[in-house]
Amino acid sequence: MIDALITYTQQNRDVVYTLLRRYFALNRTLLLQSDLRHEIQLMEKAFDRSDALYNFVHRLQEGVFCSPWAYFVLRPDVAEWVFVRIHQDYLYPEKITVSEFLRFKETVVKGVCAESVLEIDFDPFGRGFPKLKETRSIGQGVIFLNRQLSSEMFTRIEKGGEKLLHFLGVHAIDGQQLMFTSNSRDTYTIRGQLRQALETLEKHDSAAPWSELEQEMNRFGFAPGWGHDAARVSETMNMLMDILEAPSPAALEAFLARIPMISRLLILSPHGYFGQDNVLGLPDTGGQVVYILDQVRALEKEMHDRLLLQGVHVQPKILIVSRLIPDAGDTTCNQRLEKVSGCENTWILRVPFHKSNGEIIPHWISRFEIWPHLEDFARDVEREALAELGGRPDLIIGNYSDGNLVATLLSKRLGVTQCNIAHALEKTKYLHSDLYWQENEEKYHFSCQYTADLLAMNAADFIVTSTYQEIAGTREAEGQYESYRAFSMPGLYRVVNGIDLFDPKFNIVSPGANADVYFAYTDQDRRLRSLIPEIDSMIFGDDACFPARGALRDPDKPLIFTMARLDRIKNITGLVEWYGTSQRLRSLANLVVVGGKIDPQQSSDHEEQEQIHRMHQLMDEFGLDQQVRWLGMRLDKNLAGELYRHIADQRGIFVQPALFEAFGLTIIEAMASGLPTFATRYGGPLEIIQHNRSGFHIDPTEGAESADLIADFLERSQENPGEWERISHGALDRVASRYTWKLYAERMMTLSRIYGFWKFVSGFDREEMDRYLNMFYHLQFRPLANKLTKDV
Repeated sequence: MIDALITYTQQNRDVVYTLLRRYFALNRTLLLQSDLRHEIQLMEKAFDRSDALYNFVHRLQEGVFCSPWAYFVLRPDVAEWVFVRIHQDYLYPEKITVSEFLRFKETVVKGVCAESVLEIDFDPFGRGFPKLKETRSIGQGVIFLNRQLSSEMFTRIEKGGEKLLHFLGVHAIDGQQLMFTSNSRDTYTIRGQLRQALETLEKHDSAAPWSELEQEMNRFGFAPGWGHDAARVSETMNMLMDILEAPSPAALEAFLARIPMISRLLILSPHGYFGQDNVLGLPDTGGQVVYILDQVRALEKEMHDRLLLQGVHVQPKILIVSRLIPDAGDTTCNQRLEKVSGCENTWILRVPFHKSNGEIIPHWISRFEIWPHLEDFARDVEREALAELGGRPDLIIGNYSDGNLVATLLSKRLGVTQCNIAHALEKTKYLHSDLYWQENEEKYHFSCQYTADLLAMNAADFIVTSTYQEIAGTREAEGQYESYRAFSMPGLYRVVNGIDLFDPKFNIVSPGANADVYFAYTDQDRRLRSLIPEIDSMIFGDDACFPARGALRDPDKPLIFTMARLDRIKNITGLVEWYGTSQRLRSLANLVVVGGKIDPQQSSDHEEQEQIHRMHQLMDEFGLDQQVRWLGMRLDKNLAGELYRHIADQRGIFVQPALFEAFGLTIIEAMASGLPTFATRYGGPLEIIQHNRSGFHIDPTEGAESADLIADFLERSQENPGEWERISHGALDRVASRYTWKLYAERMMTLSRIYGFWKFVSGFDREEMDRYLNMFYHLQFRPLANKLTKDV
């Protein structure tokens, strides 16, 4: 692309010069992607998509200007970055390094550039590790890793076989030896033992339980873990025979998926109010809690079923570790231990934060303020979790920036496989939050958060994301993880290689909706009909039973439904404004909003207060009290599930208008209920929904266009009810095939086994990376965290 631009510039100097003059004339040092595109569109010359200058500008992410120089970030494709500068007089595009670009940006935007500032570069530590090459393979790390390493490991079959057998031989649960009665590495001997065992198994009924086989199997050197009956034992042993004979990645993955190596999980989610009831809507408490509770129910069942299938009669245990908050209001967050409903042996373990004098901190602390407490918290968690689990966990899963940092500290000390789940990375939520970190430091402490993110990302054994875009974005926009690739925090440090998107640690494992709660409106036998009168009163009532504003004048119209927190990113007020300004949409449907509070004085969140005031302003400005029903309440799951279905009964729709959405569980819930769904095109919904097949994408920055798209569908559905049915069926099919907790749990368990295996046998030396991370933690993160007042 640069070569094409050079050729174009030589032939069209006037056009390039004119465009640069337009940029400089704006008198802005920093231009965004939209600004850069806007100026070329305003030029008189008509560009087509084959034009080199047009292509160049439309692949730019940002520009930095200080006459006579213009510096650009060029993104020719997903996960590909090039840094370019052009002199206003000479008009010759030339590549520059990321360091040069970041230094120029700091100098121009901030007015100062520290030449001696620390530069962070993780790239050298991963050069000996196999990496993906194709952008389409990003997020499929375990598939690549398994192919690559199994090929290398089994090049010398005896050596590879010995490593595998050694791995199998070290497994035990609660003191019970599994797989082999001794840790033999002799593949020749094992082959003979397998042949003898398989011959013996042929003499038994296929349904014979392990208890009948155990004595004979022990004689051949085999311990429990091969299967619950003769058929399963035979299948597993034949898998191992095939691998030792002629290994393949698929065979190895299938075999490892059967190994009973995961029975104890430790899941970390320190911030907010983590509980099962009365917590949603409290500060820092939302979708992450729902995600984890649904996750552990699916994981416990999957762990239990896999262990039983392998003939291991051990009750798996999961600990969700969060912070104990003595001043917990009407929640259970002041209880040390709480059993998770719907589970046999999954518990919430709450560990308090302490002041420097050892006193427990009683009150909630914002997720932006908890950084100085996490190191002590990790030590306390280690002690209490080991006692509750009865030993080391088999896998540690971190959640969000704080949980991932604690997972990093614990994984390093315990030598346990570490999985990270971001849920959301704040860096992409706040424009130029890295560049202007000092201005935001008092409120957000991004210096601590972004440092913690870099530490955890590079320390994790594997990272789970909900979508591809979360990692690498789209052709148009960078991904959340991609935003950590290169950035500057002036005066603190400069990141020239923060994360490698082609690292095989990234894996897409999408969550689902709770199938017991969110199911199709057509499933009449499971419907909670007793809730219908309450739902009708919620939607159509005009009494004081519910905290609400507005009473629908025409109840026969279909309903446009939305439900989310009232914050700027969720953009509920944006949807209300689209509705208010579109007479066409108002004539076709009513709008029901569930979110936030009606009285701003009842909220302690400044941003929510602003959104509440904005909601009232819009209701007044457009006179919406007879067409909009705004419910300021949180719904329990069963009520929410039946509400989705009730709106589907009336041929309504669900709209999620967020400015950005990392994934969107409400979208999955609505689709799982059979409700046609319109959702933002920025973030995960772009992958969840297939446009005009299982729902619709909307652009939240184009309110009129989005309102027309919704109105078009409602009109088509009125004229042809089959249109509503088509999208409803498409939504149900999409969720069933891709977004269920059962599929999630199966994949997570397979990932944990494969990464655990390769961590054990690969022999890749991470000592240098560990030392670099350790230095970064102690010299950078610790001083930043300690600047915050711990005794809050």
